Amino acid sequence: MKGRVALAVLLTIGFYGLALGIAAGLLSIAWLLFANGRVNQLTVFCLVGAGAILWSIVPRPERFRPPGPALEAASNPRLFTELNDVASKVGEPMPHEVYLVPEVNAGVRERGGFMRRGRRVMVLGLPLLQVLSISEMRAVLAHEFGHYHGGDTRLAPWIYKTREAIIRTVRQLSGNSSVLHLPFVWYGRMFLRVTQAISRRQEFAADALAARTVGARPLESGLRTIFGAALAYDGYWREDVAPVLGAGFLPPLADGFDQFLRQPKVAEAVNRATQEAMTTPKTDPYDSHPSLPDRIKALEGLPPGPEPPTDPPALSLLENASGAEAGLAASLLKPGAPALRPVSWKDVGIEVQVPFWEARVRRGAQALSGQTVADIPRLIPPATWDEGPRRSQSLTVGAALAVALVGSGWTVESLPGAPFVLRRGADSVEPFSIVLELLQGKLTEQDWQERAAALGIANYRLSII
Repeated sequence: MKGRVALAVLLTIGFYGLALGIAAGLLSIAWLLFANGRVNQLTVFCLVGAGAILWSIVPRPERFRPPGPALEAASNPRLFTELNDVASKVGEPMPHEVYLVPEVNAGVRERGGFMRRGRRVMVLGLPLLQVLSISEMRAVLAHEFGHYHGGDTRLAPWIYKTREAIIRTVRQLSGNSSVLHLPFVWYGRMFLRVTQAISRRQEFAADALAARTVGARPLESGLRTIFGAALAYDGYWREDVAPVLGAGFLPPLADGFDQFLRQPKVAEAVNRATQEAMTTPKTDPYDSHPSLPDRIKALEGLPPGPEPPTDPPALSLLENASGAEAGLAASLLKPGAPALRPVSWKDVGIEVQVPFWEARVRRGAQALSGQTVADIPRLIPPATWDEGPRRSQSLTVGAALAVALVGSGWTVESLPGAPFVLRRGADSVEPFSIVLELLQGKLTEQDWQERAAALGIANYRLSII
């Protein structure tokens, strides 16, 4: 800890010394020119450059904003029992505040001054609780308490504020002088490389403490699970959750992510990416965390920990998971926005997707006028079209097929991570997959017309009257 603090202090002093030295030199040149009656472009250049540097290095006040809804011990006794137990084993006080966030992540920080204990804050991701077991969550909690134990949370604000000042300086000077900002670009790269190396050592130390406290086995499996889930979560949120929230509905977030991860294509992609990371790790000197194989290798030889008789999901530690999801979703809304209406994933298709498709079909009514399902291949844009318009037209055609089927009594199946499916008894149609196959030439016009005729949908109108 002392060595890391000393290095951070030296780097910070070095940056401010560099900034003040350059600013002082510029002001000196400007003064000499002014004193000799030579007020010219160089004088202005020096004054503007010095002003930009001095303004950029002034520390900004920190304003804490809760990252999500607060979790209270009275409402979640089992979760806080685990927190207290892990804190006791590590020998650290409990955090003053615990927040729920929409990330596959957990983290800690301190609100307060440098090198003294401030108000401890912990964040726990709802999707993290969903993918980890209780024993894995204990290991993750022990890792986070390890950052408190190592003093990392008191060092982090010092590094962060200096990094912010460097970035502000580079941005300000890059707009005024391509010469003045170069020393700060060089120093910023060096500062980032060194401080990120410190961060990686902190992660190794926190892992080792967690393994000694809870066990290497649950930590290793937890790290693997987090790695894969984090890769998948962005797609889940962007493709499945965001459109539903934007339409004013709240689906079951944790359950949806579980369904998303269980989709064969998603599971295969996650497993493939995890195996690739383990066999061909990508390391970068600017990474804040060590690679997954490096972290797992560092756990070799550490005590594995006891094998729990049962290991339920960590989400079971929340007494009211659906209520927590509602609070989390509400924290993401802008002030004054209407409350989200609960919706099950099986109803997302009819409540969210169908109105969206209908609106798209109305916008493309001119191109669809008089066309039927059998005509779809002739509506697919040729390869000579620009990619943007071609993709937009193709999505409109897919939406028109979906709307035509819904209007004729087909039901919509819209599950996280799965393609949209329209069903009628034993028959099923994936409208956007069909359009994609036509685009790629995998499905011919004759093949589609024969299939549409067999399904009895060839004469369905594509436009909305």
